[in-house]
Amino acid sequence: MMFNDTSLPPVLLEDAAPLRAAVAGSVLLPGDAGYDVERAVWNLNHELVPAIIVVPESAADVQAAVTFAAKHHRPVLVKTTGHQVVGKAHGAVVIATHRLNDITIDATARTARVGAGVVWSEVIEQTAKVGLAPLNGSNPHVGVSGYTLGGGLSPTLGRSQGYAADHVRSLDVVTARGEVRHVNARSEPDLFWALRGGKGNFAVVITLEFDLFPVSRLYGGAIYFPGERTADVLRAWADWHPSTPESMVTSIAVMRMPSMTGVPLPVRGKFLVSVRIAYNGTKADGERMLKPLRAVAPAVLDTVRDMPYAEVASIHSEPTEPVPYYERGIMLREFPAQAQAKLIGLVGPNAKTDLVMVELRALGGMWDREPAVPNSVATRGLPYSLLAVSAGPLSQEQQLKQSVADVLEGMKPWQADRRFVNNLAPDEATEAAAIYGPERYQRLASIKKTYDPSNMFRLNHNVKPASD
Repeated sequence: MMFNDTSLPPVLLEDAAPLRAAVAGSVLLPGDAGYDVERAVWNLNHELVPAIIVVPESAADVQAAVTFAAKHHRPVLVKTTGHQVVGKAHGAVVIATHRLNDITIDATARTARVGAGVVWSEVIEQTAKVGLAPLNGSNPHVGVSGYTLGGGLSPTLGRSQGYAADHVRSLDVVTARGEVRHVNARSEPDLFWALRGGKGNFAVVITLEFDLFPVSRLYGGAIYFPGERTADVLRAWADWHPSTPESMVTSIAVMRMPSMTGVPLPVRGKFLVSVRIAYNGTKADGERMLKPLRAVAPAVLDTVRDMPYAEVASIHSEPTEPVPYYERGIMLREFPAQAQAKLIGLVGPNAKTDLVMVELRALGGMWDREPAVPNSVATRGLPYSLLAVSAGPLSQEQQLKQSVADVLEGMKPWQADRRFVNNLAPDEATEAAAIYGPERYQRLASIKKTYDPSNMFRLNHNVKPASD
């Protein structure tokens, strides 16, 4: 079934009145105070223009919003921080979850139970107090829910523990029929499989329960080398990382740093190649392992140190405020010498590119292994994730997209078929079948037909309900 959501009419005041009466939180129409705040997303080059926004304070509020959407034949988009948003939500009901922000830490069971509006910095702050750590992302301002439902590729502990989705114990959701369900491996195994990797296609998640790990410190940070030494550093890193233990997570990034406040002075406005590491082990062992890399070239800045887990955001030092950007990622099957030379040519010192960053993250370890309770994450067995990021205003959209495309197209000879859904661009929303692979996608589509037959949850990298 094809949808033309742009043709949906505005929500009338009289239609919104029953919803406002039923919701303890906020119900906002265009022009209402607070509407513009709630529709804002992290990427300043993207905007949402929904017909109505619901800011729930409870599961009952989410039920009311979904029931309203079903009655009026409108799609639903769920927004926490809006780091990864597909489409403009024309005619849609947006559910902004940030008030669903309860956090409960069970230090004995080593679990966290969090609301769908919680971001990683809030979890890290609470878990650090009891010497535990989650499988968080590189940016602490990313929402827990969207990151985890897309798989969750933790750059701190992922190689030794696997995807964040692998460690979800249960989820409370509101289905397209407006029903609250407690979903785990026993209660609804198919839905549980699909939600963990299916990226918001199957229900509105209102709470998540997941494992924590007894980690209070890491040896981690980044070594920034002059960009002119990209070839030397990249080749040394590619030779080095395969022999490291699974307790070492690492990536390499070629960066053309902007000249702006907030960027540390030693690297502001510089062309750099950065090696990021997070080692769950002793400082002495970490320093011994890093010695060959540190010897490759003089560092512009070396931030690697023994640190409290609460400070892991400093490893990648990603923006903490919304920015205008465009990003897209692929997975690589391998990274041989030919691929290394190609990437150096595409982003190294002789490249004509205005990309802000190209990151290659080494995977392997537990990321390759199925968890005890399997899920729909599609990228096991693929050794590298490649992400390209450009930044600039919307007026430069075509240039931004082309800069990213040039690098990813150049690496196509080594590209894998499957993709990591959290690294997809908004305009790749119709490519879910290829992303997951045919067998996995067929199962996802069958589950979608059971739980969301009208494709209410379609404003995403969409899994369409299976046809008869």
